[in-house]
Amino acid sequence: MSRRSLLAAAAAMPIAGPALAKSEALMSSTLPDLKSFAPMSGVYLNSGTMHPIPIGGRRALDDYLTMRQTGRNIHTYDVEERIKAKFARLINASVEEIAFVQSTTAGEQLIIEALDMPASGGGIVTDTLHFFGSFYLYEELAKQGMDVTWLRAENGRIDVEAYEKAITADTRLVSLSLVSTYNGFEHDLTRICEIAHARGAMVYADIIHAAGTVPIDVRASGVDFAATASYKWLMGDFGLGFLYVRKDRLEQLRRPRYGYYQISGFQTHVYPFDPPGDEIADITARDDAQGHFAMGTHSHTVLPLLDWSLAHLLDLGIDNLVAYRRPLLERLHEQLPAKGYQVVTPRDSRTPLLTCVFEDAHKRLAEPLEKASISMTVSRNRFRFSPSFFNTMDDIDQALDALPNV
Repeated sequence: MSRRSLLAAAAAMPIAGPALAKSEALMSSTLPDLKSFAPMSGVYLNSGTMHPIPIGGRRALDDYLTMRQTGRNIHTYDVEERIKAKFARLINASVEEIAFVQSTTAGEQLIIEALDMPASGGGIVTDTLHFFGSFYLYEELAKQGMDVTWLRAENGRIDVEAYEKAITADTRLVSLSLVSTYNGFEHDLTRICEIAHARGAMVYADIIHAAGTVPIDVRASGVDFAATASYKWLMGDFGLGFLYVRKDRLEQLRRPRYGYYQISGFQTHVYPFDPPGDEIADITARDDAQGHFAMGTHSHTVLPLLDWSLAHLLDLGIDNLVAYRRPLLERLHEQLPAKGYQVVTPRDSRTPLLTCVFEDAHKRLAEPLEKASISMTVSRNRFRFSPSFFNTMDDIDQALDALPNV
């Protein structure tokens, strides 16, 4: 059976079970996992920008929307707790250390506010392989009086020694991307946390390109805070992600916002038949991560997607995904320089991102890639492959064939 026939057959399978049930058995034990995704138009090597939604996730979402359409009451508490438990398992955290957030950036901003920066002063150490959207945040904090130290990459990486020199007794926060969106470089998070904690600093990690792609053990690494959205490698969608906060750090943080979803106990004294009281309401806040960082209603349509996809990732095993990708990425490392391109991703990287710098990349490559139906990230002066576990060596070779020799 051809790849297209196989995918078409999988797409035609009937919906099985309720939307919020466990992951369906849509895949075999072997990779690539072709059965879990619908046919795509061309070769998709852009999962690092936005991952395709799996068939099982789509079915779960359709079931949810049918319930909403027909006016059926939906109780999401159990689903939310189940999803948080799955994500906690993925990164080796506890459910009490996980809160839903709108996005990775929202999580990072909440941590900055919880640390009362910039009012509380002190220093921040970060690097230029961090998410470029965070450049604005730290440049603005510097303008407001924070001492911000930027570490610059050399040969596509930032060595631990650079952090060891930069972190001082005045440093309050180290902020980095565990896996860089720029080139897939992966930090030695455990060692950086050891250095930071020895000097009294805390560590925040953007894990949007790590969660679901490389093994993460927040407990072993000692990282204090981490955040991710779900529309990339977790195969959810825009508008819902996760914030991890180490349980023993919660008491050291101010609550940056106040909202109904942070509350564990609530008794009003203003409505008819309310018990009397001296206050408008008696309010007890939760003492977990949700109690500190939840605010208002979050996206519910992403929940069924994550309920399916997180279970699927756990079933597949992150180590298996890393092992499957290695030959695909190795082919790129071998062939791209032979075609004249400069790879800026370290050869030993185990992450799913591989980047080349190339002047006027978008002007020179967008047309031939589009003509060959290759979807990948092509920026002004660089281009990036980000294969997932549904991609094959044939996909890699088609992309290489589409790139002109330079």
